[in-house]
Amino acid sequence: MTSSAPDLPERAEDMICFAVYAASHAMTRAYQPMLKPLGLTYPQYLVLTVLWAEDIQTVGALGRRLGIESNTLTPLLKRLEATGHVKRRRGEDDERRVFVSLTSQGATLKEKAPEITRRIIESTGMGLGDLTQLVETLSRMKQSLTPTDRI
Repeated sequence: MTSSAPDLPERAEDMICFAVYAASHAMTRAYQPMLKPLGLTYPQYLVLTVLWAEDIQTVGALGRRLGIESNTLTPLLKRLEATGHVKRRRGEDDERRVFVSLTSQGATLKEKAPEITRRIIESTGMGLGDLTQLVETLSRMKQSLTPTDRI
């Protein structure tokens, strides 16, 4: 029986899922030596980058922006609060809503971000145009893979 479908990859190394997975892990490892002196993990740094762009967000909004469920995000936020980078407070009108905001210590870390970003860009060995195109492509892929009823 012959198939009219194009040849599909059989090896993990040839599959998009493996390439994205491996690249994600490599990116996390690349950030570690820069974040360790700041006392941050990569997921904590991502939370801070979202808050640097727009301070004071609900846990739900942060989770949607980061693609993280609240049961994963809450312990991460508790650790950031314990280290003095963010503070959490319950909503006055609705105590079920929890708001997260930067402390002055968390806001000050933003000064380190441009150098970290510059070093990551350099470490990729790719030009800024290629990286911008890659971000756009991955964003489209994520959008296509994300069910609209979940978000």
